[in-house]
Amino acid sequence: MTKKVVRSDEKKSILGMEVNGPVFFSSAIIIIISIALTLIYKDSAKEYFQEIQQFVAEKGGWFFVLSINIFLFFMIYLAFSNYGNLRIGGQSAKPEFKTMSWFAMLFSAGMGIGLLFWSVSEPISHFVSPPKSTGSSIEAAQEAMNFTFLHWGLHAWGVYALVGLSLAYFTYSRGLPLTIRSVFYPFLGDKVYGIIGDIIDIIAVLATVFGLATSLGLGVRQIAGGLNHVFDISAGLPTQMLLIAGVTLIAAISVVSGVDKGVKFLSEWNMRIAVLLLLLVVVLGPTIYIFQSFVQNTGSYLYNFLDIATWTESYTGMHWQNTWTIFYWGWWIAWAPFVGIFIARISKGRTVREFILGVLILPALVTFFWINAFGSTAILDALAGKMAVINEVKIDEAIAMFVFLEDFPLSMALNIIAILLIAGFFVTSSDSGSLVVDSITSGGKIDSPVGQRIFWAVMEGAVAAVLLIGGGLKALQTAVIVSGLPFAIILLVMCYSLYKGLSEDHRKLQRRNEQKDLDNYKDIVSDILKRRQTRDNTKN
Repeated sequence: MTKKVVRSDEKKSILGMEVNGPVFFSSAIIIIISIALTLIYKDSAKEYFQEIQQFVAEKGGWFFVLSINIFLFFMIYLAFSNYGNLRIGGQSAKPEFKTMSWFAMLFSAGMGIGLLFWSVSEPISHFVSPPKSTGSSIEAAQEAMNFTFLHWGLHAWGVYALVGLSLAYFTYSRGLPLTIRSVFYPFLGDKVYGIIGDIIDIIAVLATVFGLATSLGLGVRQIAGGLNHVFDISAGLPTQMLLIAGVTLIAAISVVSGVDKGVKFLSEWNMRIAVLLLLLVVVLGPTIYIFQSFVQNTGSYLYNFLDIATWTESYTGMHWQNTWTIFYWGWWIAWAPFVGIFIARISKGRTVREFILGVLILPALVTFFWINAFGSTAILDALAGKMAVINEVKIDEAIAMFVFLEDFPLSMALNIIAILLIAGFFVTSSDSGSLVVDSITSGGKIDSPVGQRIFWAVMEGAVAAVLLIGGGLKALQTAVIVSGLPFAIILLVMCYSLYKGLSEDHRKLQRRNEQKDLDNYKDIVSDILKRRQTRDNTKN
């Protein structure tokens, strides 16, 4: 006899908490042990993290590259197939949120902190040390933008679309709990309610927590760096720990308010501030150049798409991808449960085609324009001989954005806006992530007790703090690559399960439509016969 998971409409109280015990306690214990070991062995942790990261990247890098391409092309296939007409929640379902609110929430959860951290430092890093061409050249400039677009473009959003669509569809169209295991019901049947389902959800929780911790760690490093650069406040670990505590407290308050209030409100304000910062950079910076380079860089990315998307350094023997491409693919995969569940919760009523194209195209284009405005402008300065940003990237990537903004009019105001925006994205990532992890560990419940949500908000902040103490950026990179690898395997199985589920529902919809057409035909024939009978009776 299989053990059933706690469904969204059932209550199971354990120590005053409404949770799926095996998933909640196993995940919490593993995370707490990881925190304890990192603190105990913090002196040697950095070296240990580096060795693990290098081993996984070198042995499993090809698998990350192959998997992430499969996810993207599978989503494109579904969007333009007959399955695209199916609607999440049933054919009569209506969207809960307006399109702009929907987009603001998925974008804030998807990439906010990372874009602010890397939009200047990554293109400059690739420009100085490109994977293929000679550094600091025109060719290196184009290559830098191609690879930055690759890392932040369609592949990342393809992973989010896969998990988000799978969860939304099986939750709202099949009535299953909002948790990762539900996606595998067409493939595993009732086994999803037993130990196999527990293992799937535990892996999802670990990937989500460590993926979130990476973003939170990057965010707090950048906030601390910005405060140091603008206000000369120390950017050391004590400041970073205080920032994590403060922002986690705000996130906990927001998460108590739920999606409709706290998360939605903060996401929409984040988008407003982000648009303001972007417009100021475009207007105060080299405006015509930004639009010119956007067209060229987008075209170059698409032209070289297959080449760079499948490149694995086979003939070069280099390890450039270990800390860049493989890190990103692990990061997006690790973030997929978090962003996917969050997008699923706000996407009821949209068609499969609308969902996939909405998640893939618009966010990717906005991401490209953002990276182009900041990154290509920084490269233009570097080509003109301005070395400030390049020198800062070599010392601390977290400060690159603020050094870049120093060359603009109103630089103080721009830097303050940037700090506020990073903090805003930090909060929305933490609070929406807490809601998601709590949903998985409570067996798919959408409205669980407040204490559980606060617990996961605090846990995410604690993991981010410990990883910063134990190894900084290298520890953050290791956490996402190691947690992302097993979840990539789960996502491959998810592709098959989603396809199977959509196929079943599409056949049912076809049969209903055929029956409806047949009924309509019968009604028409019946009506004709009745008229004929009436006419004959009149003649007689």
